[in-house]
Amino acid sequence: MKHKRLFVALCLATLSSSVFSQCALIFSGTKGLVHFDASPEASEVWVDGAFMGTTPCRIALKKSVEHTVEFRKAGYTPRSYKLQNSIGAGWVILDVIGGLIPVIVDATTGAWYQFDQDHVNSVLQKQQ
Repeated sequence: MKHKRLFVALCLATLSSSVFSQCALIFSGTKGLVHFDASPEASEVWVDGAFMGTTPCRIALKKSVEHTVEFRKAGYTPRSYKLQNSIGAGWVILDVIGGLIPVIVDATTGAWYQFDQDHVNSVLQKQQ
């Protein structure tokens, strides 16, 4: 009876560690919220060539890829930025402790990544 309880406890611990230790996917997700602001206000925000809104705004972007951000407004020179990402070492360490399944899940979903900045601000110059 004692061995049966120990076996069940070990099985539950292994299962919960595999399921719940995909920390990055569960706690952080695959998208990051980035705040965009510009001077002058109501500048257009274009991400990877697609219009996403006017400033100020917050946009959820896929964290596993770097994005090109462009601010535009009539009468002003457009400004471009590269929104870079990096792998969060903390997520990797937690997943490695959890075993192979969490590593595979977070690596394939891109949940390990984080943006190097969560706020992008731009000042557009008036055209001559």
